[in-house]
Formats: sequence, C-alpha cells, structure tokens
Amino acid sequence: MTVLDVLTAAALLVGAALSLIAAIGLHRFPDVFARMHAATKPATLGLTLVLGAVALNVGNLGNVAKIILVIALQFLTAPVAAHMVGRAAYGAGTEMSEKTALDELAAARPGRKPPSHQRGSVPPRP
Repeated sequence: MTVLDVLTAAALLVGAALSLIAAIGLHRFPDVFARMHAATKPATLGLTLVLGAVALNVGNLGNVAKIILVIALQFLTAPVAAHMVGRAAYGAGTEMSEKTALDELAAARPGRKPPSHQRGSVPPRP
C-alpha cells in the first residue's frame, strides 16, 4: 500500500462522512433556512473530497481536468442555488424556526415581522 492509496482512502472516507452528515442535517434541521446550509456546505466539501480521491488515482490528465471542472462548477452553483432557494422561501413568507437567532432581512421588508422570540431583541440598522 502506497502513500497515494492511503491519501485516496482517507479522502474517500472523510468525503463520505461529510455527505452522510449533510444527509442527517437535511433530515434533522427544523426549517428550510437551516436545511439549505446542510445541503450545500458539507455536501459540497464531501463531493470535492470524493472527486479529489478519484483524481488522485486517475492516470489520464484529461480525466483529471474534467474532475477539476466538476469541482469548480459545484463550488459555483451550489451556493448560488442555496441563496436563491433561501430568498424564494423568505419572500414566500416561510416561517423560521424558533431556534433561529437572527433575521437580518426583517428590517428590509416592511410587511415581514421577525419571529416572536426575536422581536425587540435586535436594534434596527441605521
């Protein structure tokens, strides 16, 4: 077993663990705003580690370039998609969980009230 094999195995295991954590977060988090965090950050890093492990063992430089392109596109599209889902959910009036600590957009939306546990706790921005 070479050092490359050990690095590949470690990256695969950590990437799979992060993907599992993302799946558990999607199941356990209370609202869409927390779930979109779980769907993007650990899942993106998990996919990057798995694809990086594959790139370490692929001998063809063309295939490595394709893997790097997939990683780059994942880093470009996942945060944008999560941001758009969050904005759409917020604009549609989706209720936040009681565990949400701060609603920074409440002041920017005159018709939107922050969750009851936040009212009066955050001073408005100038």
